[in-house]
Amino acid sequence: MIRFLLWLLGGVVLGGIIHIVVILTLPALAEQSVWSRVADLDADNHMVILPPIVAGEANPLGLDPALAYGLCRVDLSQGPAYVSGVLPDAFWSVALFNPSGIVTYSTTNRDGIGQTLQLGIFNAAQTRLLAQQQLDIAEGLLVVESTSDRLLILVRLAPPHQAMRQRFEQELSEVECGTRG
Repeated sequence: MIRFLLWLLGGVVLGGIIHIVVILTLPALAEQSVWSRVADLDADNHMVILPPIVAGEANPLGLDPALAYGLCRVDLSQGPAYVSGVLPDAFWSVALFNPSGIVTYSTTNRDGIGQTLQLGIFNAAQTRLLAQQQLDIAEGLLVVESTSDRLLILVRLAPPHQAMRQRFEQELSEVECGTRG
């Protein structure tokens, strides 16, 4: 009886390990990742406004229909990336995603930033140059160090009323984003 319970316990443990390994490797094996879908949008080094999400239609990125979205892809191996602009006086957030889809940094206007967004994104080598004062940056720039060179920058705006959405998207399209290599 004890031998049977040991075999059963071993089977459950081995099954659990196999299950965890499969679950953790499946996203890496997927051919249609968020990163590849965004590559089709031609968002390299400039802000692209995503079309509004309509109820009942496909929403492959899983976006909230109440928000307006702007996307920008950058490659820090080409130089530091900067995001700057003035956003509407409503809730907004900025998130940096690595190619695996993991948020590496996020902030909102509720963090005391206000309406002006000035974000400098640097990799480790560029941060060292910044610390040695070999890179010049603007006064008031929020400095973020990234562990990944390839990043997706997502800016979200929450218009208080649907009638304001077009104006919010226009202001979002004026946000500058990209590397200055």
